[in-house]
Amino acid sequence: MFLILAAVVIIAAFVVFWVLRANAPANGGKITWGVSFSGAYAGYFDLDWRQTYTDILDDLKVRALRIPAYWEEIEPSRGNYQFADLDWQLLEAKKRNAFVILAIGRKLPRWPECHLPEWAKKLNEEEQDRAALAYLAKVVSRYKSYSSIRYWQVENEPFFPFGEKCKTISRDFLKKEIALVKSLDNRPVVITDSGELSSWIGTASLADILGISMYRVSWNKLFGYLFYPVFPAFYRERANLIKYLVSDVIVTELQVEPWAPTDIKFLPLEEQYKSMNLERFRDNIEFARRAGFTEVYLWGVEWWYWLKVRGNDTFWNESKKLFIE
Repeated sequence: MFLILAAVVIIAAFVVFWVLRANAPANGGKITWGVSFSGAYAGYFDLDWRQTYTDILDDLKVRALRIPAYWEEIEPSRGNYQFADLDWQLLEAKKRNAFVILAIGRKLPRWPECHLPEWAKKLNEEEQDRAALAYLAKVVSRYKSYSSIRYWQVENEPFFPFGEKCKTISRDFLKKEIALVKSLDNRPVVITDSGELSSWIGTASLADILGISMYRVSWNKLFGYLFYPVFPAFYRERANLIKYLVSDVIVTELQVEPWAPTDIKFLPLEEQYKSMNLERFRDNIEFARRAGFTEVYLWGVEWWYWLKVRGNDTFWNESKKLFIE
């Protein structure tokens, strides 16, 4: 009986401690705020992606970016490399002393997650792996002299099964990719993982820096909108535990756009605002502050800009406050 009572007291004390920590403000410190930007996603919204990008740099004053080097854009036909668009983005960042996380690999940010050229999809697994490594080598070799690149991100959430016809990346192959990148350049390698649906351990063991997502609401066909019942400490304490494996943990994907049941641009704004409105935008920013991370990349800048050109600059202007801190 005594042992049961003692166990109850210990569990209760742990729960109280956890709740108190969860609601306690994080230690003070400056946060580097950045954005993930995809020219392809800006194009989905029928935006001029170059104008969108320069306005992100010049109007928002963003100085930290995460940019994907989509294989399908870089090598549209085998051996035919097209670097002009990525060159331009990196040079524009350099002009403004902005730094970039350059994401490379088969599985990269934005739907459908796997961004393979059509020709590569027709290869068998062994041939495709060789082609993917050749693309990686070409990109790193070209851009290793660019001072605007701060980190290489290899693949995006490689072990998380998400995306259209997008298989997870095998651990062995990811090791080969990381080794190749490190053989060509000495900048840190970021490996990303789901902030909510993973232990982070297996991913962190391969990374110099672990990048995590931070989502507060999602949607699926079975449950509709799901609001995650987690506190900032859910991320903060896990990051503290994992730091013995990596030099840092950063937030590479903070949700500040809707998670919609269908294509966003065809969805009424009233429905979009169910998962992301100004109040939730502010709340997610404050949530990230309280979680205690010092580097946070916002996910949704293309959506804010799309709203802005349609006459609603609320989110765009709200985000400006972050980048002038």
